[in-house]
Amino acid sequence: MTDTSNANAESVKSFSEFGLHPDLLTAISASGYTVATPIQAQAIPAIIDGRDVMGAAQTGTGKTAAFTLPLLHRLMPYASHSTSPARHPVRALILAPTRELADQVADSVKRYSESCPLRVAVVFGGVDISAQKEELRKGCELVIATPGRLLDHIEQKTINLSQVNTLVLDEADRMLDMGFLPDLERIVKLLPKSRQSLLFSATFSGEIRKLARSFLKSPIEINVAPQNATAENVTQIAYPVSGNNKQAAVLYLLKSRSLSQVIIFVNTKIGASRLTRELVKEGIKAESIHGDKSQIERIKALDSFKSGETAVLVATDVAARGLDVAGLPCVINVDLPFNPEDYVHRIGRTGRAGASGEAIALFTEHEEKLLEDIEKLIKVKVPRGTLNIPEVFQHRGHAGTGGDSRGRGKGERFKRTFPASRPAPIDDFFFKPYEPSVKDPQKEAQRLQQEQKWMEHQATARQPQLAILLGGRPKNNIKPAESND
Repeated sequence: MTDTSNANAESVKSFSEFGLHPDLLTAISASGYTVATPIQAQAIPAIIDGRDVMGAAQTGTGKTAAFTLPLLHRLMPYASHSTSPARHPVRALILAPTRELADQVADSVKRYSESCPLRVAVVFGGVDISAQKEELRKGCELVIATPGRLLDHIEQKTINLSQVNTLVLDEADRMLDMGFLPDLERIVKLLPKSRQSLLFSATFSGEIRKLARSFLKSPIEINVAPQNATAENVTQIAYPVSGNNKQAAVLYLLKSRSLSQVIIFVNTKIGASRLTRELVKEGIKAESIHGDKSQIERIKALDSFKSGETAVLVATDVAARGLDVAGLPCVINVDLPFNPEDYVHRIGRTGRAGASGEAIALFTEHEEKLLEDIEKLIKVKVPRGTLNIPEVFQHRGHAGTGGDSRGRGKGERFKRTFPASRPAPIDDFFFKPYEPSVKDPQKEAQRLQQEQKWMEHQATARQPQLAILLGGRPKNNIKPAESND
């Protein structure tokens, strides 16, 4: 049997009302949070009570804290300062579909547990497994992992899951989309049957409910948002453009609006790399993140973007789930996704934690059907706009974001062979309206005073010349020459 809870059932609560451990309350306060979001207000008490939970909420509504905080609270009695690995067995397991999401969940857990002796480890593929083995041998109460790398550790006997009393499946719908169901079934069989299980997802599809029935026992169902809904604080707009003008449109949007901290989504790895190169040529600090990047490269790109060193992150859908950048103002969909649900997750990167955001989509005539499918899913008509791209942005690169088209190869090879043929980055002077500089009153007064002195000096210097012009002569002691006549 499943209990159902909705967002209106709970009033706004402070974190202090949940009875969380004092160390956790201190960490929450240090993070700047005071009031729980709807998903947190309903999930935290149920998880503390030991109930199984399946929760759904829009991205950016505090879903991660909704399970990490009560999970850490339940682990507090096991916290130990002992250095013995035997005193730190794995008691909780969080599974995430991607490396980025696993790393982000780990960052949240470590931030909340900073002042307590609980040990946390994160394991995912794409990096050397040796360091992860060493960390697991030291013992840790909480492990965040991707399914594939966790099975690697299980096969190499570097992790023991026999004492796990809590299992969390984060972004469960994404795990099913990525084909992780067989891996999940293998992992669950290794866990104790008597355990608490939590499932969190952006949507409750039929497949998710089937998964919940097999893994959860009489769960409380928490759904704080309509299925596939987009956040109300995210402004959406779509601009029709020709395929050849997409790059020019992106460049114009970035420069004319002085956008920074922007994620640009494309559909292909080749398109992500190509667009990044073109933006860098235009003087924009950009990095790309996609499946062909090593884990070290992806982490480096994300850290650079989060720190503000990189202004633009060009990504495939590998970054659409779980990536949380504080205050991200804008997301641009250069390519519309083939799966409408991916659009919801893409634009969910902005407008997080109650902040406002903007989602811009560029679409060609051939992509209009994709946009209509998205509108059917989210049950919202995305406003169309007109993008008047100045001539100076036209015909720059024309490479688009997809694969190569006929006739482009020679042009690209020519540019690589003769770098001087590349156009210089566009100066703001050519497309931004004139804006008079704001005058400093003190400096303006000094300038006027200096100008007055100069005028007085000039007037004094002109007086002798003015006398001559009026028929006067300068006075002098030289006598006129005597005449011989």
